[in-house]
Amino acid sequence: MFGMLGGVLFTGTGLLAVQSTGAMAILVADVDLEALGDPQAVLCTLTLLTGLTMVLAGILRADRLLRFVSHSVMTGFVSAVGVSIVLGQLDNATGYTSEGANRILRAFDLLIHPGSVHLPTLAVAVLTAGLIVLLRRTRLGALGMVVAVAAGSLAAAGLEALGHPVALVSQIADVPASLPAPVLPSLGAVPDLLLPAASLAFVGLIQGAGISASLPADGRAPGRLSRDFVGQGAGNLLAGLFRGMPVGGSMSASSLAVSGGAANRTALVLAAITMALLVLFAAPMIGLVAMPALAALLIVIGFGAVKVGKIRSVAGAGQLPATVMAVTFLLTLLLPLQFAVLVGVGISAVVFVAQQAGGLRLRRIQLERGRAVETSPPATLPAGEVVILQPYGAIFYATATTLREVLPQPDARTRDAVVILRLRGAEKAGATLLRELGDYAGALRGAGSKLVVVTDNTHLLDQLGGIDSIGEENLYHSTRTIGEALRHAAADAHDWIGGRTAAR
Repeated sequence: MFGMLGGVLFTGTGLLAVQSTGAMAILVADVDLEALGDPQAVLCTLTLLTGLTMVLAGILRADRLLRFVSHSVMTGFVSAVGVSIVLGQLDNATGYTSEGANRILRAFDLLIHPGSVHLPTLAVAVLTAGLIVLLRRTRLGALGMVVAVAAGSLAAAGLEALGHPVALVSQIADVPASLPAPVLPSLGAVPDLLLPAASLAFVGLIQGAGISASLPADGRAPGRLSRDFVGQGAGNLLAGLFRGMPVGGSMSASSLAVSGGAANRTALVLAAITMALLVLFAAPMIGLVAMPALAALLIVIGFGAVKVGKIRSVAGAGQLPATVMAVTFLLTLLLPLQFAVLVGVGISAVVFVAQQAGGLRLRRIQLERGRAVETSPPATLPAGEVVILQPYGAIFYATATTLREVLPQPDARTRDAVVILRLRGAEKAGATLLRELGDYAGALRGAGSKLVVVTDNTHLLDQLGGIDSIGEENLYHSTRTIGEALRHAAADAHDWIGGRTAAR
């Protein structure tokens, strides 16, 4: 309730519901709160750190960085989170407390002990899951999930009366009929919680960005994604102060608001107030909810997170995207989620760099009768020729070496040749590119030839002017007229070749 209230006051998307989500709950479950001190204070600290991270991300416009997280990584990650949610609820759905170091081993333990399954518990879970699937296709829509959980809990009460007890919420947690009081954070736990908080913030922001894109905009639409980051952070700050777990954008709650006819953010304010009233006046009813009914709800949500269509789309995009998706999926299942998130970000960065490096192409431009014709560049630099080259693709440290390798190489027969490298639209060069161009220019000079660079970037010209093997006289600044500086450079190159030939 506090997360929703804090979020609705600051988000840029009016109907983005900020509350607990399955993926973030799984992350919290992987953090050993009790080992770090008072669990309530540690949870408060974790939620506050998550909120601060989200607010900082919004202020710094970190939404621009989300484009570097590949679709393959997110598909594998979200699918694995869905499977983790399902595996994590098998104990509550079957009544058997399995053993194992992780969810996969515990699921295997359940599989080899079918006789230990508590049939009344399993019956309630199956009934609830079936009702959820059926009722969501009716006019009830997402509200059918609530009706199904209530029906499953009533069935559990009936089984209790027949002498077949089923676990209830009240048996695992107290539900006080009062709002939570503020709690002070545990500052000593901050160093141990920085990584989990960063992972929680990343997952929450990724989910929120995807949800925001599917929701209608309101009057705060400009820059709304950054505002959504700030809003989710505000929701965490308020929730943390009142002992709440980390929250983020919730697809189910947001979809329920839209399908229910909500016109603006006032609906979410009323939802937060309704939750408070339920806690104050209906706490005993909350305690009567059957655990297998809740498990069935989460299992259905977990299965829903595994989008078969998206998996097929990524798998059909090629071997690299499919491999990245599979690796992310497996690591997310095997590693604690806070580490799996960082691994996923690392995989995205590596894939991005690899794709950019592999996407660099080099073409030769030949000026013929007032026209510029593109052809394939020669592998070896011919003697006495002007070779104009145009690279396509991002040029940075990972592609600088690739560029150096595809440039025409001088050999024993190369002399009096000029390579004109056209870098129009290029940003400033990094140290790697400057080194590679300097080495290449040095190799050309050793073969009695030279390198000429044409670019429209003044800063790049200043950088290249400091390389002795190139020389400032071989740098040309592009003009507003496309091709003008290139033609001047080509004309000067032909004159340079003609002068050296005449001198001999």
